[in-house]
Amino acid sequence: MSSMTYKGYTARIEFSENDGVFWGKVLGLPPSTSISFEGETVVQLTQDFHNAIDFYMTDCAKNGKEALKPASGKMMLRVAPEVHSAALIAAQASGVSLNQWAAGVLQAAAHG
Repeated sequence: MSSMTYKGYTARIEFSENDGVFWGKVLGLPPSTSISFEGETVVQLTQDFHNAIDFYMTDCAKNGKEALKPASGKMMLRVAPEVHSAALIAAQASGVSLNQWAAGVLQAAAHG
């Protein structure tokens, strides 16, 4: 997957052969908030991405709303008790809390 990041927002980039344009969509936002953009060149795509994010943030501020971020940093997971137990043992064996261990595993998986 090709992606771009600006001001903490990450977008997936695609190319439409039919239209001859690059297009992108910001990831991690709720379905009610959709930010997309396009450009015929990488320079145009990048500029339209920046403009879309800047417009979104300005519009939120103007309307007294907080701009949504892709993630709050808080996550609640439901896993099988056996997985929970195994993760807890792995964390303790590593000398860190379950939260620290899970954050490390998720970070490695997301960037692997």
